[in-house]
Amino acid sequence: MNKFVLASASPRRKELLEQLGLSFMVCKSSVEEKITKSDPAQIVMELSEQKAKDVKKDVGPNVAVIGADTIVVFKDQILGKPADGEDAYRMLSELQGNTHKVYTGVTICHGSRVRSFFESTKVHVYEMSERQIRRYIETGEPMDKAGAYGIQGRFAAYIKGIEGDYNNVVGLPIGRLYQELIHLSLAE
Repeated sequence: MNKFVLASASPRRKELLEQLGLSFMVCKSSVEEKITKSDPAQIVMELSEQKAKDVKKDVGPNVAVIGADTIVVFKDQILGKPADGEDAYRMLSELQGNTHKVYTGVTICHGSRVRSFFESTKVHVYEMSERQIRRYIETGEPMDKAGAYGIQGRFAAYIKGIEGDYNNVVGLPIGRLYQELIHLSLAE
């Protein structure tokens, strides 16, 4: 049995967790996400905890479950995954030429212990023309990503810079996660 379970079907989170060299399996949470907070940091920790606890009930007591949730925030507005191409266009039009924040909340459930934390990263985006935005949307890349972009994909051409953890923007702040696992005596 694996010592860790990633409560996410995100291929990006899976790739990031693999970088830590941990033995884990993936088990997607099926919980209906409920937001009761208004602060972005509290929202992502709340959602990551819901996912981790949902999966934890189906695994053994010696297995650590890692849940995560990422949101993009621009001018106090949360930008989730776009509903369609026009929604993606709206989001990207707002983000281009501006700075926004990406928040990722992570929860580790092991035995009776529950540890949640978040990371926040500022992302600066170059100005984009309508044609550039439309071309990017045509790739299909924005459709399953918060804020309608993937920093690790074709959108990298429009990233002016970041302040904080790059992996946080991808969807899992693995440096901080590993330090938390060490703190919980789940890694060395």
